Amino acid sequence: MELFLVLLLLAGFTYILVRNSAKGLTTTPVWLLWLVIMIPAITWSVWFLVMGEDEPPPPLLLIIPFIVSPLLYFWLIQKGRKDQGGEATNSNSSPQATASNQNLQATLLEQQQQQQKKPPKLLSKNEEEQLKSCFSWEFYYLQNLDYGGQAVLCRGKLRTAPDKAYYKIKKNIQEKFGDRFLVIFQESFQGKEPFFALVPNPRTKEKEETRNNDELNKPVLALSLAVITLFTTTVVGATLAGVSQEEAQSDPNLLLEGLPYALSLMWILGCHEFSHYFTAIYYNIRATLPYFIPFPFFLGTLGAFIQMKSPIPHRKALFDVGIAGPIGGFVMTVPLLLWGLSLSEIVSLTDESGLLVVESLDPRSSLLMTVLCKLALGEDFVQGTAIALHPIAIAGYIGVIVTALNLMPVGQLDGGHIVHAMYGQRTAVIIGQISRFLMLILAIIEPSFLIWAILLFFMPIFDEPALNDVSELDQVRDLLGFLSLVLLVSILLPLPATFTEFLNV
Repeated sequence: MELFLVLLLLAGFTYILVRNSAKGLTTTPVWLLWLVIMIPAITWSVWFLVMGEDEPPPPLLLIIPFIVSPLLYFWLIQKGRKDQGGEATNSNSSPQATASNQNLQATLLEQQQQQQKKPPKLLSKNEEEQLKSCFSWEFYYLQNLDYGGQAVLCRGKLRTAPDKAYYKIKKNIQEKFGDRFLVIFQESFQGKEPFFALVPNPRTKEKEETRNNDELNKPVLALSLAVITLFTTTVVGATLAGVSQEEAQSDPNLLLEGLPYALSLMWILGCHEFSHYFTAIYYNIRATLPYFIPFPFFLGTLGAFIQMKSPIPHRKALFDVGIAGPIGGFVMTVPLLLWGLSLSEIVSLTDESGLLVVESLDPRSSLLMTVLCKLALGEDFVQGTAIALHPIAIAGYIGVIVTALNLMPVGQLDGGHIVHAMYGQRTAVIIGQISRFLMLILAIIEPSFLIWAILLFFMPIFDEPALNDVSELDQVRDLLGFLSLVLLVSILLPLPATFTEFLNV
């Protein structure tokens, strides 16, 4: 039942991610892309259903679906990818078939234009000339102008620093066209010169509607979700504190035993999301208030999130918004975890002890957790011992796991934003794919990380570009980004043997 519930949640989560990431990129049906992405999860779920959850899948059954699925997904994306005119390309089509297909698409386009009463191009000939005049040769030498789907693509050669070129060209375009377009400066995935893209600005249509009624401000909804989550986490916390369901029903006051866990966990998650929120507000990015997700089982919550409703202006903002959450959450996690560990009980290390067993935690598979446990427990934590975590320590431990998961350099996770801002979108995609395979290898060595490998596989590998996605970061941000990756490694990698002897653990 639990396996089916997890699979159902992952299936819904994956469908939303695939739908959002593939929208506008390909004509391949979303359901087919979703099914391809779900191949590993379905395969592994069938194995556990038939063989039992205690029987780990063989290595080939772990590796083959993990390799086949992304290759098939990428092939389907490319097969249905739209060319610059917004039409699906097929290099194997004959000239007659291509001509017939173009005629059919032209007829459908004409019918659509008649229904919508809109011109086929975003710009008229006169507006195209005005746009060309916005590109000064000393900043960006424009070579050609074409259309890609719902965007105007301006390709040429960069002649000065990316920051100077972007803000100069953007200023010129806004003087000619006002806020009609969003001006995007993006790297080419083919390794060529960066290019400008003009896409219709949706805010121009909504400005009058949102001026008096901003849909972002929903404090009642945010507060209601927080209260419900406080209740669900309190119930789970009471269970972790040893209160049985029968005892809680006979004496509801016993549920208060779950408040230390609930308040600690919500404080950590809330600081993480509010750090994102306030950083987004600092850069004038429209963002929702943090919304908690209540869940009656498991941890009592599925976390919290914010939504950004306007584009990120540049890679520095992308970096700052991305790293703010893990820093804010981790800073609050460490003192709570140390406090909770000091209240925890030392138990004997057994075969059942593990990295995810809160009744008998063996933290030695994580360098950072081992060091923190030694700092909090001192000489009581030695070789042959494990830790029965106090509810506050459980909340702090979840905070460490949340920090590590968010720092994974994949797609739209915080770590994905960080490496995207540091190295550019093209390199970030490569890093993300490598991270997926490294996580799979780690899961084969340490089965506790298998669910991580599955979750990372569901994450879109691509991150949305900032408006100015070419300008690089400064040295301070590069250092912070490097330290965030060091933090991730310290959480995931086990304690080296030399440190084991030195710490006597």
